[in-house]
Amino acid sequence: MPGITAFGAYLPRRRLQRSVIAEANTWFDSSLKGHARGERTMCNWDEDPVTMAVEAVRDMRVADDIDVLMMASTTAPFADRQNAGIIAEALNIAGNLRTMDIGGSQRAGTSALMSGLDSAAAGNTVVVAAAEQRKTRAGSPMEMLTGDGAAAIQLGGGEEIATLKGAATVSTDFIDHFRASGDDYDYDWEERWIRDEGWLKLVPDAVAAALQKAGVAASDVDHMIVPAHMRRVPESVAKRCGVNAEAVTDPLMHNVGQCGVAHPLLMLCSALANAEAGQIILVTGFGQGADALVFEVTAAIANTQPGLGVAGWLDKGFQESNYAKLLTYTGVVEREYGKRAELDRSPVLTAQYRNRRGVTGFVGGRCTRCGTVQFPKSNYCVNPNCGAKDTQEDHQMSGVPGVVKTWTADRLVFSMDPPAYFGLVEFEGGGRTMVDFTEVDPDTFDVGTATTMRFRVKFVDERRGMRQYFWKAAPA
Repeated sequence: MPGITAFGAYLPRRRLQRSVIAEANTWFDSSLKGHARGERTMCNWDEDPVTMAVEAVRDMRVADDIDVLMMASTTAPFADRQNAGIIAEALNIAGNLRTMDIGGSQRAGTSALMSGLDSAAAGNTVVVAAAEQRKTRAGSPMEMLTGDGAAAIQLGGGEEIATLKGAATVSTDFIDHFRASGDDYDYDWEERWIRDEGWLKLVPDAVAAALQKAGVAASDVDHMIVPAHMRRVPESVAKRCGVNAEAVTDPLMHNVGQCGVAHPLLMLCSALANAEAGQIILVTGFGQGADALVFEVTAAIANTQPGLGVAGWLDKGFQESNYAKLLTYTGVVEREYGKRAELDRSPVLTAQYRNRRGVTGFVGGRCTRCGTVQFPKSNYCVNPNCGAKDTQEDHQMSGVPGVVKTWTADRLVFSMDPPAYFGLVEFEGGGRTMVDFTEVDPDTFDVGTATTMRFRVKFVDERRGMRQYFWKAAPA
C-alpha cells in the first residue's frame, strides 16, 4: 500500500496579535472582541504561497528522485504560470518531473493528497505541497481567524511512516463561501448553516465511507484532523462520526489560524510528529463536499528525522504588534511609497530563463581543480592562484549555512519594510556573495550572525503582475 514517507511544514515567523486587530476595529464592530485571544501567522512582505511551499518542502528534506510535484492553493500568485514549476526550479528538481497546480476548493490539499496517493500506487514518488495566504477585508472576523502557512507530504512506497488504509470523497456544490475569478475577497455565508448542513452532514458521510473501506472502527481512531475554524465544530464532528473526543487534534487556531487548503496537511504534520506505531490517523478536508483519509502509522515513524515541523516553526515566531503592516503587505490599503518606489522593474524573461539555475535555484560553482566555491558560477575560477577555465561544476548553495561579513541598513532605497538590509555573506566551505537580508532583528543582527538562505520575493512588477523571486539570507 502507498503511504507517507516524509513530511514538512512552514509557518511565517511573524505572529500578529488578534487583540491588536480587535483594538483597531471594535469602534465599528464590537463583536470582534470575541475573537481577540491568541495570534495568527502573518507573511512578511516578501513571502507568498510559492515561497512558503518551497520552505515546507525543504523542511521535509526532499529527496532528489521525485517523479511528481503538486502545488495546492486557492491563493497562488500566478493564474497562468505554473506555480509548481517555480517550486521545482527553486528546489533544483525540475526536468523529467510532472508538475501541476491544484485549486478551486478549500479541500484542494486533501484532494491533491488523494491524487498523489493514486500516483504513488503506480510506482511514483510524489510530493504534495499546500500553501495559502488569503486576503481578507479589514475588520472582518476572517482577518482574525485566518493564518498563513504551508505543508508538504512525500508519498511513495518502501519505507512508509504511515500507510493508507482507505479514503473516500463526498462531492456536492455546498457553498459555504465563494470568491469569483478576479475578485480579492471571499464572500462568506452564515456560520450556523455551514456547521449544521456542511461540517456535521458532509464530513461524517465521507468519514463513514473511508472507515468502511479501511476496515477500521471509529472508536479505534487515535488522531482525528478536522480543519475547522469554528469553535467546538471539531468535537461535534468527531461525536457525529463516533470518534472519541480525546482523539481530536489541536486545530492550531490559538497560535496559527486557519490556513485554508494547507490546514489539514499542517495538522497532519503535527499529528505525525507525535504519533506512535500502530496508531490510526483520520484526515478530513472540507469544501464543496468532503474528503476523508485513514492512515495507519508504521514502526518506521521511530526512525524518521523531520525538520522543524509545526512545533519548531511555532517556537521560531516573534510577536508582531503593527496591524498596518498586515494591511500594507496584503494590499488592503493603498499606501504612498514615495518616488523611490516608482522604478520600472520590467522583467527580462530571456535572462531569467537562461540564468534560472543561479537565480531561482541558487546554484553556484565549484572549481574541480582547486576546490574554490563561488557565486555566481562563471567560466573562470575566481581563485587568483588558479584561474582555471571551464572547470566549474554545479554547487548547490541554498542549504549551506553562512555568516554575515558586512551589512548595511539603508533608509534611502525603497523597501516594503524599511530599512533595507543587505551585505556580504560568507558560506561554510567557501564562497561569498552580496545578498538582501530578511527577518532581521536590529537588536541582535550584526557581523558574525549565522544565516540560512530563504527563497523570497525580490520585487513585484505591479504594472505587469510579475513577481521576481530570489534567495535572501535570514538569521539562522
